[in-house]
Amino acid sequence: MKKIYCLLVILVIFGCTEEQKETSQKPNIVFVFADDMTYTAINALGNTEVQTPNLDRLVNQGTTFTHTYNMGAWNGAVCAASRAMIISGRSVWDVDNFRQGWKENKDFDKTWGKLMEGAGYDTYMTGKWHVDAPADSVFQNVVHIRPGMPRDAWSHQGTIPYINKMVEDEKSEEEIRAIGYNRPLNENDTLWTATNKDFGGFWQGGKHWNEVVKDDALGFIEQTKKSENPFFMYLAFNAPHDPRQAPQKYLDLYPLENISVPKSFIPMYPFKDSIGNGQGLRDEALAPFPRTEYAIKVHTREYYALITHLDEQIGGILDGLEATGKMENTYIIFTSDHGLAMGRHGLLGKQTQFDHSIRPPFMILGPDIPQNKKIDADIYLQDAMATSLELAGIRKPDYVFFNSVMDLAKGNRKETYYDAIYNGYIDYQRMIRKDGFKLIVYPKLDKTLLFDMENDPEEMNDLAKLPEYQDKVTELIEGLLELQKQMNDPLDISSVLAKN
Repeated sequence: MKKIYCLLVILVIFGCTEEQKETSQKPNIVFVFADDMTYTAINALGNTEVQTPNLDRLVNQGTTFTHTYNMGAWNGAVCAASRAMIISGRSVWDVDNFRQGWKENKDFDKTWGKLMEGAGYDTYMTGKWHVDAPADSVFQNVVHIRPGMPRDAWSHQGTIPYINKMVEDEKSEEEIRAIGYNRPLNENDTLWTATNKDFGGFWQGGKHWNEVVKDDALGFIEQTKKSENPFFMYLAFNAPHDPRQAPQKYLDLYPLENISVPKSFIPMYPFKDSIGNGQGLRDEALAPFPRTEYAIKVHTREYYALITHLDEQIGGILDGLEATGKMENTYIIFTSDHGLAMGRHGLLGKQTQFDHSIRPPFMILGPDIPQNKKIDADIYLQDAMATSLELAGIRKPDYVFFNSVMDLAKGNRKETYYDAIYNGYIDYQRMIRKDGFKLIVYPKLDKTLLFDMENDPEEMNDLAKLPEYQDKVTELIEGLLELQKQMNDPLDISSVLAKN
């Protein structure tokens, strides 16, 4: 009997040891999330005006997906929908319904962080959240939860009412511009500057929020040395979202005369009001109407300065990870919640279907990821979640719409998992991208646009009314209607499309 008992003890101990070994061998995963960063904002990806040496490290040491897309949004705060999708794995209209459960304290076990925790991961989160589920219901360790953007005066919901209230209170136009809107009017308009800390913003609390996220990340990395468990880190920067504030030395890197104006710049997008991009939209209220080349250069300079400051913090995180000696078993994924127009098509924000607004960068680096590789297969940025699940050995739940990019990254698969890329913005816009073409629908105008994305990547030449492209328009209309069914899209655009 004693022999049997001893044998059982040995088997139990051996089994526990093997289980611990299996958990510790799982790779660490670090997800770095920027805000409002368009795909053209990295030097190594072709923009020689911006300085991003550390993001360049990710490009050069990993694989870049050059055609990555967000799926849309149910309101002007596109980041909220993007983040809800990536946390839940659900597509845009499904998560719009699903997030109601979070408000009732339900379904947290189906979130990204909890799935990773269930697989033995220590989970960490810091920075921008902007999701209906409480961050500490998704991640084990949470610090410095940030809202959508700094200060109520800059909030998505409060901007226009805030400005209107200032008008009612007979505040001057100068006072309104001083908080960062409708500026610069000209070269003498210096009421708001990127280094002014009077209104808080990224300096609210005393330290720049980029630096806080970096310091938090390094603190988390230090904690990992005390645990045998693999770790999953969700590091969400608010940058380069406005207010685009950076220390002066970063602004000094970008003399205004070295900033170019986008090829697709125009003073005013003709359909802006009918597609929800008028002066009442917070993002578009940042610069004067009509747009001027000077104003766009000033905003771009501030955008680049904040990106370079962000890049420096990312470099500190990369150095900290390398110092752990665990990089041979660590994957890093970098992306942003969407893109940003920054003057293209006369727009500033991310509430359109143009690539500059829906397309962020996406890089993955890891022990078996090819270096300096570019893949042009269309993916969604929310594929980051499904990718991490595969890396962690977690079976992808049926409710997760998105797909892992690992087979694409390793060259085991050449084609995208998606027949087409879809995007929907409230009831103002719908889009399908397929086989190198993009069809955009403006339902309130009964209008469609067609672009040849291979020959016209800046989307400047609408082909929708040309006779030779009518078959392509019809094909994409049919494809969009099918995608709407798949996405449980609540907007009926069949009558609009029938007119085109």
